[in-house]
Amino acid sequence: MKVIEADLVISAGRADQFPPGPFPEVALSGRSNVGKSSFINTILARKALARTSQRPGKTQTLNFYKINDRFHFVDVPGYGYAKVSKKERDAWGRLMETYFETREQLRGVVLLVDVRHKPTEDDRMMYDWLKHHEQKVIVVATKADKISKGKQQKQLAVIKRDLDVSPEDPVVLFSSETGLGKDKAWREISDALFG
Repeated sequence: MKVIEADLVISAGRADQFPPGPFPEVALSGRSNVGKSSFINTILARKALARTSQRPGKTQTLNFYKINDRFHFVDVPGYGYAKVSKKERDAWGRLMETYFETREQLRGVVLLVDVRHKPTEDDRMMYDWLKHHEQKVIVVATKADKISKGKQQKQLAVIKRDLDVSPEDPVVLFSSETGLGKDKAWREISDALFG
């Protein structure tokens, strides 16, 4: 897909700030420091649309990006790392639940996991929760450039097994450094949005 326009529409801290309208959406979820911002910037061919941070867990709102005036990417807060109070974490949790459970425009979720490691308990809980809510999930295994080619397929097998990935959910090996998996990720995202 050729991205002509990509703009941040709103950083929503409350459900009443979610943008109205007909645009289908794909949400992007993953552990803090999994490379979510780098994934967004790579896939949209933008240098710094999504801010990468040296401090994981910085995204504390749902960031809605309008792409080509046709659909939204929705960057949701990372989980499992953020050094914030339990009260703040609970508030994010409620906001994300509201989004995932009630957002009619939502067509699928890109769940990013780090290919170098086994999925965390948080990764497993997130995948199970999304499947419980009957979401289409595209699992993207990030940071593929950080491990040898020989290890990549082995690690993908571990991710599929540990998350117990449904046969209908694709798993994409991805690197924001080399662009590996970018075209495949786009195909899966387009299929979720418009298929």
